[in-house]
Amino acid sequence: QALRQTWAYLAPALLACGGLALVAGAHMLGQLLLIEGCLTFALVYLALWRRAPLPLVAVQVLSTVPALLAACLWLSVDVFTILPLLQAFLILTIAAERAELAQLSLGARAVPRLVGLASALVLAASGSLLWPAIGTRAFGLATLATAAWLLRDDVARRMVRTEGLRRYNGAALLAGYAWLGVAGLVWLVGGVPGGDAAYDVVVHAVFLGFGVSMIMAHAPLIFPAVLGRPLPYRPAMWVPLGLLHAGLVLRVVGDILGRGLPWQIGSVVTVLSLLAFAATAAFSAVRA
Repeated sequence: QALRQTWAYLAPALLACGGLALVAGAHMLGQLLLIEGCLTFALVYLALWRRAPLPLVAVQVLSTVPALLAACLWLSVDVFTILPLLQAFLILTIAAERAELAQLSLGARAVPRLVGLASALVLAASGSLLWPAIGTRAFGLATLATAAWLLRDDVARRMVRTEGLRRYNGAALLAGYAWLGVAGLVWLVGGVPGGDAAYDVVVHAVFLGFGVSMIMAHAPLIFPAVLGRPLPYRPAMWVPLGLLHAGLVLRVVGDILGRGLPWQIGSVVTVLSLLAFAATAAFSAVRA
């Protein structure tokens, strides 16, 4: 959308088709489409960097490196092995976007800190391939440092004390940063996840607790720019946000207790939160 070039839409199209192919059981086709999607995504960011050669854009370019590396490696290794690379891509993409949206509140040192944290995340995620025990703990430390930086310096701490959209936005951001910190702590303390419980926590804390919470936070701000339709804030948007984080808490409690009923309930509630978010967003757009 920012590049305003038709070919750039191939990146999300290829990634979406890759995901659908995987769901349909066409595993090899899905993997190849993901590689092409990640490569196209990297070209989009490179084109943006050529137009605006700034450190923030350079970090976004860097975020595509672990994504493309993970997509290529998935042809020969399992997802468990490339998980730090996948998470580094998501963390860097979102952290760079937050630094771009909140440059004034993050302070003059925000960009150098982001560049340093981004370098640490990519190096640690890459190192986990060669030295899993050390690399995963270093990745956990870098993830925890990123979460602490965002929690301390982002404007979300002030927004949550206001009302309306700003309070909703601030609450979603803070909750997402908290889950990112949980994942970093699990990586740091446990290293390579030694069981299903630790693996379940780091996967869902980052991709749902952090990633989806960021999507919910920015939906009323970013979706209108992309879709060309208004998506005004409505109090009903608190429902999917609350369900998401309540479901994740139940899921983690279930992991600690050895799965069972809390884990099952938490899994269902997180699914309901995504459905409720889609329904709420659609309702808000139609009403607008």
